[in-house]
Amino acid sequence: MNVNYEKNTFIARSREKGEEPFYYVKKKRATEKGVCMSFIELLKVILLGIVEGITEWLPISSTGHMILVDEFIKLNVSEAFMEFFLVVIQLGAILAVVVLYWNKLWPFYIRPIPKRTRIALRKQPAVSRAILTFVEKYCDKEKWILWFKILVACLPTIIIALPFNDIIEKKFYNYVVVAIALIVYGVLFIVIENYNKRRRPTCTRLDDLSFKTALIIGCFQVLSVIPGTSRSGSTIIGGILAGTSRTLAAEFTFFLAIPVMFGASLLKLVKFGFAFTSTELIILIVGVVVSFVVSILAIKFLMGYIKKHDFKVFGWYRIILGILVLGYFIGKTLLA
Repeated sequence: MNVNYEKNTFIARSREKGEEPFYYVKKKRATEKGVCMSFIELLKVILLGIVEGITEWLPISSTGHMILVDEFIKLNVSEAFMEFFLVVIQLGAILAVVVLYWNKLWPFYIRPIPKRTRIALRKQPAVSRAILTFVEKYCDKEKWILWFKILVACLPTIIIALPFNDIIEKKFYNYVVVAIALIVYGVLFIVIENYNKRRRPTCTRLDDLSFKTALIIGCFQVLSVIPGTSRSGSTIIGGILAGTSRTLAAEFTFFLAIPVMFGASLLKLVKFGFAFTSTELIILIVGVVVSFVVSILAIKFLMGYIKKHDFKVFGWYRIILGILVLGYFIGKTLLA
């Protein structure tokens, strides 16, 4: 007998009785389950975005927290995509810095050239005159100098850390390293803040920040390649030891993140490729947007907090978290 005829007869009889065919009910339940699972995955992405937005700028290690969160909240994605996501989600955090500090970072403007300057420019050769005229009319020299300082501070990371990035990811991305780094840098924050009480900062404005100080801060940034260290934490410590105020150290840390994190995201994108599934694309967009919004709130909180307080509370937090992490994973290993 024709299978389709049997199927259609069964459907008709079921509907006469006011019932749905069994396989329709089964399909409906599967669809509802799929929607439910998608919603749960979306909640996981939102939570990861919140964790990234908070921990990227507070000196408590975003990478360390993301590794720990991933232990308890597993996204239903491939390992390669998850590794890619944990880096690219930082783009939202970077965009928050760009939005909040646009006026301090954007190096272009349009302004009339003073008459005396125009007269001096006419005496220059044609090529030099064209370049100098462009600089005088469109370039904010102070902001260009700031970007050169940021570039200088990035050099140690480019030269020292970048070539060993893959090796570091394979060898050091584990709970032992994260826990030890959390504890060690927590202790350092407390010790350095106690030492800093007896000193007055020698540099409190971006204009006063020398290229030498920028390079010192950049050298401290290299330490952040170890997960659990905190990029913002290591550079803030470097800034304080180099004589900057807490506010200036935090601000320069934010600016320093822009090329570093854009570069890291670009490298991951080149390695992973652009072949995203629709689900992966949604995960990326939601993660970046949530990270962006939470980062704005976190940056505003931190800048307001350090005007009246030091970084000791973050040091104690790191120590407590590091001990809890060690305790949890050792217990898990013993019970396995």
